[in-house]
Amino acid sequence: MSDKSESGGALAGFKVIDLTRVLGGPYCTQILADNGAEVIKVEPPQGDEVRDWGPPFKGGISAYFAGVNRNKRAVGLDLSTPEGQEVLFRLLVDADVMIDNFKPGSLERWGIGYEDVLQARFPRLIYCSITGFGADGPFGGFPGYDAVAQALSGQISVNGTPETGPIRLGIPIVDLATGLFAAIGVLMAAEERRRSGNGQRVDASLFDTGVALLHPQAANFFMTGKTPVPTGNSHPNISPYEQYPTGSGRIFLAVGNERQFRFLWEELGRPEVADDPRFLRNSDRIENRAALNALIIEALADRDAEEVTRHLLARGVPAGAVLTIPEMAAHPHTAHREMVVEIDDYQGTGLPLKFGRTPGAARTKPPLYGSATREVLSEAGYSADEIDALIENGTARVDRNQS
Repeated sequence: MSDKSESGGALAGFKVIDLTRVLGGPYCTQILADNGAEVIKVEPPQGDEVRDWGPPFKGGISAYFAGVNRNKRAVGLDLSTPEGQEVLFRLLVDADVMIDNFKPGSLERWGIGYEDVLQARFPRLIYCSITGFGADGPFGGFPGYDAVAQALSGQISVNGTPETGPIRLGIPIVDLATGLFAAIGVLMAAEERRRSGNGQRVDASLFDTGVALLHPQAANFFMTGKTPVPTGNSHPNISPYEQYPTGSGRIFLAVGNERQFRFLWEELGRPEVADDPRFLRNSDRIENRAALNALIIEALADRDAEEVTRHLLARGVPAGAVLTIPEMAAHPHTAHREMVVEIDDYQGTGLPLKFGRTPGAARTKPPLYGSATREVLSEAGYSADEIDALIENGTARVDRNQS
């Protein structure tokens, strides 16, 4: 393990200037940082607003901020001033990527737009812009948060049950997926730059991501013309694909073919159900979903969810006990896959990508505001006196605990 962790990660030597706040952008840059990129988080004078999104807080950091900002160094900088912009230019000299999630037009209003200034000055720079709706179109330039994008993209309309009506997804899936798409886009642009030698703009928006994630509901609509509706835990195209109560806990079954369906009923002690004409094919099971669900609920009534999960998975039948977050964190498979990481008093979710030669790692805790301002400016060529002057006039900002 120690030999692998010394590799530096697959993105070692890749430098990212991170101007993002809140969630989608920071999640993107944490992915890059986890895998070895040097990420310098440049925050405005007021800081990333999610530093104040709590409780809970620990060590002066909110849980919301901590979840998406490890492995970064934090610099406080006022980019609305010429002095602050000059500092940014210094940081961009040897940077591979600059990422922001400002409202469209912000850089242009400051006189440092990508097409106007940055592209000519830094031709190899990849510039990734994360916005709510993109810069153009009827909603272009409007602000966007995850729930708004869930609503306008149709995500909320297919989540929930007929009784509850549309419900927001319990995690900010659009923000997180936009961060993933942005990271993929940055790496695609880096690969293209390897061939052409030129950077380019990468445009990622919450709205576009929300629409892109609408599978299979959008595909169903395009083929049938029928409006998808909330179906709760049921899958619109597969049965049984649903959550069921057991004698101890709840379980989710996701049975996708006839072989799995037969193994399910062998495990539940009713092999004859697999030969019932009502359930022979998936289309039959969709048509007779209510009758099938009643049989499954009856068969699980005296079973334990985790025990059934283990037995079904061992036979190749997708199934999962419905765990709480604490139960997930304590699960032995979570530990084996290193999906909870610790650095001193910091805990976070682990890295989902495992590399054979160049694994990533959670190396440093989420930073306090401005904690690396002096260090980063010194590396950019500023003298100690120049750094003091920038701090004195408010261009650069440091953590209040720094002298």
